[in-house]
Amino acid sequence: MSPDDSLRSLSLDYLNLLINGQAFSDVTFSVEGRLIHAHRCILAARSLFFRKFFCGPDAQPGPRSGPIAQVIPVNSVGYEVFLLMLQFLYSGQCSVVPQKHEPRPNCGERACWHTHCSSAVDLAIETLIAARSFGVEQLALLTQKQLSSMVEKASIEDVMKVLIAARNQDMQQLWSTCSHLVAKSGLPPEILAKHLPIDVVAKIEDLRLKSTSFPRRSSILPHHHDLSGDMEEHKIRRMRRALDSSDVELVKLMVMGEGLNLDEVLALHYAVENCSREVVKALLELGAADVNLRAGPAGKTPLHIAAEMVSPDMVAVLLDHHADPSSRTVDGITPLDVLRTLTSDFLFKGAVPGLNHIEPNKLRLCLELVQSAVMVISREDGNATEPSAAAIYPPMSDDNTNGSGGGSGGSMAASMNRHCTSMYHHHLSHDQY
Repeated sequence: MSPDDSLRSLSLDYLNLLINGQAFSDVTFSVEGRLIHAHRCILAARSLFFRKFFCGPDAQPGPRSGPIAQVIPVNSVGYEVFLLMLQFLYSGQCSVVPQKHEPRPNCGERACWHTHCSSAVDLAIETLIAARSFGVEQLALLTQKQLSSMVEKASIEDVMKVLIAARNQDMQQLWSTCSHLVAKSGLPPEILAKHLPIDVVAKIEDLRLKSTSFPRRSSILPHHHDLSGDMEEHKIRRMRRALDSSDVELVKLMVMGEGLNLDEVLALHYAVENCSREVVKALLELGAADVNLRAGPAGKTPLHIAAEMVSPDMVAVLLDHHADPSSRTVDGITPLDVLRTLTSDFLFKGAVPGLNHIEPNKLRLCLELVQSAVMVISREDGNATEPSAAAIYPPMSDDNTNGSGGGSGGSMAASMNRHCTSMYHHHLSHDQY
């Protein structure tokens, strides 16, 4: 047997002592309501903390043999991390990366390998803190090395979490790696200050000033990483989960720190179809999504989708942020055409294909909002033809005609937005949904 084989065998023999539970155990830990049986001599030999705990002047006497072992509550760390640390103390080795494909908290990805997801980063950070707390320096160094590898592919918010942990645990190598990644992210100081202590933000800014390869204080351009197709898919899923949970701030971090292109991932289209009006409004206010982007084989804009959904909330917020009501799909269909067809189907066929239930008031309000927006544009362009002539429902009277004489795109958009917003709130105060 070679020396390496002999050491591996010894490592496994000691690990089996831990796995076999109560065999020769003389101390028991209670962690999160679960018992872990261990051996004082091994823990004291491998950790200065346990040596002082069991053998120091302040050590509490306890049974060292016999069928009943002393039960010691552990509240500072979780069961998984504490067991992982004991595995290292017994065998000299352990993996701080979760088992691939196993369900994990903070990771909604099926079949995730957990190499750099938030759940894997959280486990490694907790392990690092526990290793330092219990004086297991070799495990702390091993975890630092693992985290240094993780952050190269982790999300920017996870990198900032590791940065804080590295500072708190005085892990200089990990601090250097993370601080340079955050400095290169392009996130401006006002965004960093929401996630990092002010002194850390100042150090990040110092790094940027000392290097021409980092964005300067005035830069808010996203930093683009070279990502594989799988990582792009992962980023899209993270973005959608953030929108589903109304976490627009996380989406903003992804845009500015990870180079997420909201138009490429059709973020606005997804939000209109699946999220609340507040989320869509916050997404539009980021200024990173094209409200008139045509997407899919049909070339639909977000306003087309809102019209198909018969959602006055979505129609109003999109028009309020300069959505073009005259935008056409590949087949030449405008949002107004969509609503006219739905109205016709509802009035003359008694049903709308694809919609099990439709509320007449919502359909009427959507139609009038879009009609009004088209009329404002027509007047601003000097076009006397009003699109309401062929409408099923007549348009509302226009008491807010712009008398400025129009001409510029900005004036036209502002007039349209004021008109549609006032109409929307007028209907909200009178219609019962």
